[in-house]
Amino acid sequence: MRRLLAGLGEEERRAFDSHWPSWAHDGQLPDHDDWRQWIVLAGRGFGKTRAGSEWVSAMAREHPGAAIALVGATVEEARAVMVENGRSGLLAVARAEERARMVWQPSRRRLVFASGAEAFLYSAANPESLRGPEHHFAWCDELAKWKRAEAAWDNLRLGLRLGERPRSVVTTTPRPVPLLRRLVAGPHSVLSGGPSWGNPHSSDDYIAAVREAHEGTRFGRQELEGVLIEDVKGALWPRELLEKSRVEMGTLTFPHGGDLSGEGVRKSKCPLTRIVVGVDPPASAEGDACGIVVVGKGEDGTGYVLADLSVSGLSPEGWARKVAAAAEAWGAHRVIAEKNNGGAMVASVLRGADVGLPVTLVHAADGKVARAEPVAVLFESGKARLAGRFPALEDELAGLTYGGGYEGPGRSPDRADAMVWALTELLVKPQRPTPRVRRL
Repeated sequence: MRRLLAGLGEEERRAFDSHWPSWAHDGQLPDHDDWRQWIVLAGRGFGKTRAGSEWVSAMAREHPGAAIALVGATVEEARAVMVENGRSGLLAVARAEERARMVWQPSRRRLVFASGAEAFLYSAANPESLRGPEHHFAWCDELAKWKRAEAAWDNLRLGLRLGERPRSVVTTTPRPVPLLRRLVAGPHSVLSGGPSWGNPHSSDDYIAAVREAHEGTRFGRQELEGVLIEDVKGALWPRELLEKSRVEMGTLTFPHGGDLSGEGVRKSKCPLTRIVVGVDPPASAEGDACGIVVVGKGEDGTGYVLADLSVSGLSPEGWARKVAAAAEAWGAHRVIAEKNNGGAMVASVLRGADVGLPVTLVHAADGKVARAEPVAVLFESGKARLAGRFPALEDELAGLTYGGGYEGPGRSPDRADAMVWALTELLVKPQRPTPRVRRL
């Protein structure tokens, strides 16, 4: 790249610098051109504002005299973020030769581009201001936080009728608000975006700090990863319940006193007295994942989810050895394995390894939801908690519904089922005295 730039003349270099598609990173451009709404769902600092500004600037450049709506949660936010932002607002991304001919009139909420195209600022909190004005294009920023989103969008769309192909861009950190869900599911929408760390210009220290603080939580997945997280209607584990159930791993100590997950075991508020590994075996190596979830019971009688070690694509011997390794690493007292889909193989491999671990095979007579309901009640009452962050497991838990079965992700809640078997053993069934894995 440096050699290429060195070989360019001054005029060619300026042209290259101003060619946005050459510099945009993944997610800052739509992957095709057949759309009415381009929706950029991304984490904070990803570059959503730059993507929106560059698109609006391109439309103004290509369509002299166009009328463009800039809609923010408030007029103040539209002005500060969409126009005046010193790094990625419309004034900042304008080409050098365009800036002298641009006219920014804050009092009139109007920006005149060098081409003669005009952009007008609107507040989504005042939908009536969008009733009447006509536009060729629109940029809607942080739509997920608009207070009167439906009314503002409907008025905007009714006025988006100028030109042969009126279109709009939405840049937002995702939240499961009805309007955003509707737009994402729309047949004329195209999606792009990515996590905060998808921006190669972000500080490594900043990314490390925010990932350490929030990665894996609902807040982190939404605000950093740009994931649209929705609650399924009638969910056994609503997202709010999962967040309220979370505790830090450092508040627990383990029977064998080991240093687990690289986090270390700090002074305990609740020593664990019993640990089991729940297993939901796959029907075949090419089928669903093998759910492997470690759960412990504290002296306070509370059950804690300690680890999700589920695996995919392994032979029966392969995933059974993963179970054995998990049991030994965590000092488990027992493995609880569903026998419907090859649970006997788990018992065979474990016992053949001579690790001294009792294995209980359970038969799934009831459906997954029926088995899960008593465990969901434990979470609601505070008798079961998540000792850490388990995004894949939590997604499956959030997909189980009262009376409605499983709504995804995937075909089967293998991780959730393994957790349910383990917590049922610890907190629902009468407990039996058992030895645990010896640590040599």
